[in-house]
Amino acid sequence: MTSQIATAYVNQFSANVMMLAQQKESRLIQACRRETLTGEFGYFDQFGSVEPVERTSRHADTPMTDLPQSRRRVSAQDWELAEIVDRQDTNRTLMDPQAAIVKAFAAGMNRKKDTVFMTNFFGSAHTGKAGATTTSFTSGNQVAVDYVESGTATNSSLTIGKLRRARELLMDAEVGEDDPLYIACSQREINALLRTTEVSSEDYNSVKALVNGEVGTFMGFTFIRVPSARLLTNGSSNRRIPVWHPDGMLFASMEEPVTKAAEDPTKGFNTRVYMRASFGATRMEEARCVELICHPTTF
Repeated sequence: MTSQIATAYVNQFSANVMMLAQQKESRLIQACRRETLTGEFGYFDQFGSVEPVERTSRHADTPMTDLPQSRRRVSAQDWELAEIVDRQDTNRTLMDPQAAIVKAFAAGMNRKKDTVFMTNFFGSAHTGKAGATTTSFTSGNQVAVDYVESGTATNSSLTIGKLRRARELLMDAEVGEDDPLYIACSQREINALLRTTEVSSEDYNSVKALVNGEVGTFMGFTFIRVPSARLLTNGSSNRRIPVWHPDGMLFASMEEPVTKAAEDPTKGFNTRVYMRASFGATRMEEARCVELICHPTTF
């Protein structure tokens, strides 16, 4: 065969596009209160608790019982993505990348929702009549990185003791024993939990879903696995693991993701794929939110 046959070799290209490994859906906003936002700000009123006053004499005046009232403010941030599909490129390929671009944009928006949730879980909430006052995360609802139920305090990742302490804080605040409770953590925290004797025991059947890599429940908490990159860290590089009751967090949407594809005259009339959305979040009540501080490497 002629030695020049190599010039007749052909290349094969796929008409399909493979999405690289990434989180494609929002995992956290399904576990919180959701509202639709209209206008610059949304205000949500709250009422506290009161105690009855003993009546000690006949014909006494009717007491005035002031019911504590508070308010939380939430606002939406505007998010957008855009990409140019160059005609010179599509003419030289077998595939149309528009569908893949839309999928990638949607995944990015969903990840941003979880990031907004995390940021506002630990951030300052806007309170008061006009939302001009800021309320910080309650330090009393933080479980230290070196928390132990007994013995010498030592840094650790996620432990049974930390989960018990989180549940104690929530139950003491009367969050609701029968209400759903959630915890968001990465596979590393789940692995640390699985290393404990109690969780590994066959007696703890409810954790088997975690062993299989599924979202499961344990000690009354529903575990939501998120990528480690989605977790926030403190000044000591320890991971901040959120634990919450659904009413403790609010996610507000002003505009669900909108996608448009149109010719852009400023780019040679090539197609611009565009997506936008407006959403925000706020912590609604400190008593319903707990932080577990976990060491990123120590088991």
